[in-house]
Amino acid sequence: MSGTGWNTLLIVFLLIGCAMWLGWRFLRKSNAAPFAKQLHEWSWERLDNVIKQTFLVWTNDLVMDFYTDEEEHKREMQRRLALKKSLRSCCSGDPADKEYIKEWIVDIVSNHIKLSQEDVERLIPFDDPIRLTSHDKFDLLLYSFKQRYQYDALHELIQRYKWDDLKTVTIESDKESSYVVTVEELNDAFRQERMQFQMADRLRIVAQRLYQRYKGFSVIDEIRDMRIDGVSGGVNGVPEDAMNQTGRFVHSSRMAKATQRRSEETAEVPIRSCDSVWVFYKGKSIRLAFLSFGNEAELKRVCQNIYKYQSPGPLTEADGFRVNHMKDGSRVVVLRPPFAESWAFFVRKFDTEFISLEQLITDRNADIPVTLLQYLMKGARVTSITGAQGSGKTTLLMALVRAIYPFYPLRVQEQAFELHLRRLYPERNVLTLRETERITGQAGLDVQKKTDGVVHILGEVATDPVAAWMIQMAQVASLFTIFTHHAKTFPDLVFSLRNSLLKTGMFHNESIAEQQVTGVIHFDVHLSRNADGKRYIERITECIPVRITDDGSSDVDTAEQMQPVTWEHFIMSSERLHRQSARTQQFKYRNIVEYQHGRYFFVHPISKHQQEAMEKEMTAEDKRRFREWIAREGGLPIAG
Repeated sequence: MSGTGWNTLLIVFLLIGCAMWLGWRFLRKSNAAPFAKQLHEWSWERLDNVIKQTFLVWTNDLVMDFYTDEEEHKREMQRRLALKKSLRSCCSGDPADKEYIKEWIVDIVSNHIKLSQEDVERLIPFDDPIRLTSHDKFDLLLYSFKQRYQYDALHELIQRYKWDDLKTVTIESDKESSYVVTVEELNDAFRQERMQFQMADRLRIVAQRLYQRYKGFSVIDEIRDMRIDGVSGGVNGVPEDAMNQTGRFVHSSRMAKATQRRSEETAEVPIRSCDSVWVFYKGKSIRLAFLSFGNEAELKRVCQNIYKYQSPGPLTEADGFRVNHMKDGSRVVVLRPPFAESWAFFVRKFDTEFISLEQLITDRNADIPVTLLQYLMKGARVTSITGAQGSGKTTLLMALVRAIYPFYPLRVQEQAFELHLRRLYPERNVLTLRETERITGQAGLDVQKKTDGVVHILGEVATDPVAAWMIQMAQVASLFTIFTHHAKTFPDLVFSLRNSLLKTGMFHNESIAEQQVTGVIHFDVHLSRNADGKRYIERITECIPVRITDDGSSDVDTAEQMQPVTWEHFIMSSERLHRQSARTQQFKYRNIVEYQHGRYFFVHPISKHQQEAMEKEMTAEDKRRFREWIAREGGLPIAG
């Protein structure tokens, strides 16, 4: 046989081999689920493997020779691209992509695997409530409420069964008050609902469980999507590292005795860090004692995936933590050992729907702080919003922006995107910057000075460099500035900013640094939250800097200055100068509005100096209304 014949034969064999390989791949694609169907009993682990393998086949197999028609081939490629995109983004806080992947899973379990009613019952015993776990019961409750109330399901569940009430629990014979939802309360709610589920609903509940095991966030997957303030995990219980090889916990003798007693009497396992699930609801941190991630590996998986939106980088031991946001605007903070004692995450949600001051401030005489805050924005006053974590600073800041004149360009600096002002006010000139690994907050603030901004907003003044740049920016770079801070009192705010100026080296004299701070800040709005989670404005405070003359004295009478210099006058001036140099506080302050006994009161008038400065920045109509409001509320009316 000639060389050409051998070449022809070799080509034929190669073509036959390729055809057989493609055929095998096609059969593997079309029959992947039926092969898995031949298993005798389904378990969650086996279903997990089938789901993973099926998605792998549907997204990675070659499709060149599967479809002879070009149009059909294009549709298949578009389907694959859409599936790949949704698989990447479904765990980034996008409800649409999540529901899309869940529909695929429903199709797999109903049309490919074809789970029977017995299979479903073996996974989740719908018809035998005694065998249901706490996790099963909560999933069924939440699914039922979600069918009726959508993303308000958890809110309705908490309200109906008063899960947010302060309860008295007994710990080692000591009674303590806490916000906690126990297994008994969950069982009571489950008994009262008397839920019935059709086969289609059961398959969707199974699909949700498979999704949260595959791409979701375990037991908090549906909770994270609800309209609540936030959810966290890994923040209570004994960490895994605190166990020795025998499985006992290394802790205090008091805890050891309690653990031993519980183990002997009830055979319960002590609380681990993976048993920690908390929700933040209307200012209250509520522990869901009936939920658990099951093991440390599952908690770790959730922590490693929940912050991945827009690829912020890996969470390594050297970094210790990551701060990021999700597609729906939630803020995510993840921590890991050795920086933290255990893996932990915090998801903080912000209501990016339309909000107003009238919706946030609802107590008696609420029109007083609402109107004052609106005029502070129209009057271009540098305003700080202070308060503890969870007191509502970010939400109030979102609402305040509405009172700023729309023709002012806004520039925002944040550590992680939280305000989302362009979603709330898409017609306004708004640009938001945030810190990255290579771009510091200081660099971001420097760039903002070159972007034609009139109003600067700082999501949080939390570091010394940002505090120093905020002072400088408020002095020269913008018409006015709004920022948040965690100070407890107004003097604490001033002293904290003053110390930041000193630590960054901008000033070396405390008095001068304090003068710079008090010369910048005009008003402070302090938010508070009581034990029941109620949020309110505790006070609105005006800063009154102490005016110092060129000779170092303050408030010197003009007639005294005209007197001839005598030895007695020289001694008095020296004493005054000494007192001024030894002064430890370069400012005064007074509360304009206070919250007392459930009502807001106008306790002091705004100073004449601030009234005049505010009127200069207002339109003619707002100036007229402002004067009328001041006269009506007992302020200091300005002539003219």
